[in-house]
Amino acid sequence: MADTSDIRKGLTIELDGQIFKVVEFLHVKPGKGQAFVRTKLKNVETGAVIEKTFKTGTTIYPVRLEERPAQFIYKEGDNYVFMDMETYENYPIPCEEIQEETKYLKEGLEVSLLFAKDRIVGVKLPNFVVLEIVETDPGIRGDTAQGGSKPARLETGAVVTVPLFVETGEKIKIDTRTGDYIERVKE
Repeated sequence: MADTSDIRKGLTIELDGQIFKVVEFLHVKPGKGQAFVRTKLKNVETGAVIEKTFKTGTTIYPVRLEERPAQFIYKEGDNYVFMDMETYENYPIPCEEIQEETKYLKEGLEVSLLFAKDRIVGVKLPNFVVLEIVETDPGIRGDTAQGGSKPARLETGAVVTVPLFVETGEKIKIDTRTGDYIERVKE
C-alpha cells in the first residue's frame, strides 16, 4: 500500500480491479481546501486513458512489476518485437504503448520488459544509449561566447540538443531518462 505522495509518472497501480499506468500527474494545493493529485491513467488492458483525482493521503495500491531481460530485435508494422533473453520468446508490443521509449530503440538494444500479473506493461531502457547523428547543421566556431547548442536528428528519429562542435556521423551518448546529450563517443 502507498498513498498519493508516491504517485509518479510510470507508476503502475490497481484501481477498481484493473491495472493502470500513471501517464501524467499534478499535485495541486489550492488556496482554500484540501490538496489533491490530478492524474491521467492509462488502462493496461484496453489502452483507454482516464482522468482521476485523488485527495491527499488517499491509499493507492501499486502493482509489483517483474523485470525480465529482453532485446529489441525489429519493428514489424506498428509493433516493436522484443525477445526474452531467457526463454527466447518473442513479444510484439504496439507502438502506442511505448511511444516515449521508441525514440531510443535501436535493433539489438538490451532492455527490460516490465510485467504486471503476467502482462507486459512497459519497457525499461538502459539509463544511457549510444546513437549516431544522421543530420545536424554544421557548427560555426566563434558563434557564441559560452558555447551554444543546435538540434540533431539521431538514427532512431529522435531529435536532441547537442553542442555546436558535434557533427553528422558522430556517435553520442544520450541519457534516456531526460533525453539529454551526455558526451561524444570515440570508437
